[in-house]
Amino acid sequence: MPLIEVTYASRVPEAILRELAQRLPHLVSVAVECPEEPYDLDLQPGDVELRFRELGPFDRSGLDVVIEVRSKWFASRADNRQERVERLHADIEQATGLDDFGVYLSLPVAAWEQSEPDHPAGQA
Repeated sequence: MPLIEVTYASRVPEAILRELAQRLPHLVSVAVECPEEPYDLDLQPGDVELRFRELGPFDRSGLDVVIEVRSKWFASRADNRQERVERLHADIEQATGLDDFGVYLSLPVAAWEQSEPDHPAGQA
């Protein structure tokens, strides 16, 4: 279950942010897919957490957008993490046209548990 945080400059158009919000869950899921956590192309609530934050007055960044991805460490992910992040960067660039951004992939030793919803997906 990847956690994705997008930090962006105020000059980034809302259309680009909307495109990132739509495409990142799939692109990141493809990038971190591994035998221990296969991606079946059917994202469910809790499969990906996506958060956006505009740079504040005291933040410093040389890029328009920084995308931080955290996903549980598995040896199969860690062995080729640089290839994974390079492919993810290229996929995001191709999908959105974004050209001044960075992607940080972190694979911490972690665990995750979540509540099971009492209602069908998409309904509150």
